[in-house]
Amino acid sequence: MKTCHRFATIKAGFERDINFLRGHAERHRGSAPAKTSAKNAVSVRRNMARALNTHLARCPECG
Repeated sequence: MKTCHRFATIKAGFERDINFLRGHAERHRGSAPAKTSAKNAVSVRRNMARALNTHLARCPECG
């Protein structure tokens, strides 16, 4: 599937946030903030899927 540069930009931004949250959760394993970061990473991943699907539906170059 060929995608546009905007798709890659959206995906990269979300992946950067997810990696940051997962890294924090791993560094502080077992603490309350780590658990919150892990839950937020799941939420951000869901938001990324929603944003990319919306982009695919609306973008003339990708869709």
